[in-house]
Amino acid sequence: MTISKFLDARNDVAFKRIFGSEKNKDILIHFLNDILGFTGLGAILEVEFLTTVLDPEIASKKQSIVDILCKDSQNIKYIVEMQFTKTKGFEKRAQYYAAKAYSGQADQGDKYHNLKEIIFVAVADCIIFPDKIGYKSDHVILDRDSFEHDLKDIYFTFIELPKFSKTKEDQLENIVEKWCYFFKYAAETREEDLDKIVGSDLIIKRAYEEMNKFNWSEQELSAYEQGKKRLRDEIAALAQKFDEGKIEGKIEVVKAMLANDVDVNTIVKFTGLPLDEIKKLQKD
Repeated sequence: MTISKFLDARNDVAFKRIFGSEKNKDILIHFLNDILGFTGLGAILEVEFLTTVLDPEIASKKQSIVDILCKDSQNIKYIVEMQFTKTKGFEKRAQYYAAKAYSGQADQGDKYHNLKEIIFVAVADCIIFPDKIGYKSDHVILDRDSFEHDLKDIYFTFIELPKFSKTKEDQLENIVEKWCYFFKYAAETREEDLDKIVGSDLIIKRAYEEMNKFNWSEQELSAYEQGKKRLRDEIAALAQKFDEGKIEGKIEVVKAMLANDVDVNTIVKFTGLPLDEIKKLQKD
């Protein structure tokens, strides 16, 4: 495995450091414009961070808390989520998040004509839509017969990293691919390869700099490691739920475990897959 000074951007603590802090607001703006294809007069110029608790009455439940919630100067709200493992009904939870953010605006005098758009963006290190080939999908509400886009207030964009197949920096053709590569391979990136990845995209370079572990304090690194532990525990719990016959599901969990440096013998114990099969996945 390549030794890198960069941490894993998919880690919950790392993800929020890059995209959820005031000092890195420009990185979030750049990321949203890049992923959503906003340019020119349609580009986001400024955002304001909002509380990530969508429903204070059930704030103790994870389903009521999003990773990042912000709004731009036009009061359009953006929900940005990092999803590492496939959980049952994630796509429904995404709709719930968007609906809560949308309906929450009605508390301000019930002036429905003033309701603003909600845009949900998810970066997923798991397969959300097994039947889709592309790694990026954009979802809107269309008329079933005419395909006209009349209901324009709720949008969803999903990036499924396992479907992103490029593994070399010289294969990257656009800014979206660079972001996908960053999420998938930052923790394996060597400093000497950084210029080839970044090119003229200085914000991408800033994102890598934020993942430089030598720029993190001991306390921050401890929080990062705790995030990794929570994820390993979650993956282990999910692995235990798989039946013997659900091989494809187990393989997805194995890949996630390997990405988090879980010991192969532990993976064998929790998944029941043969050691040689796991080692084969480790080489892929």
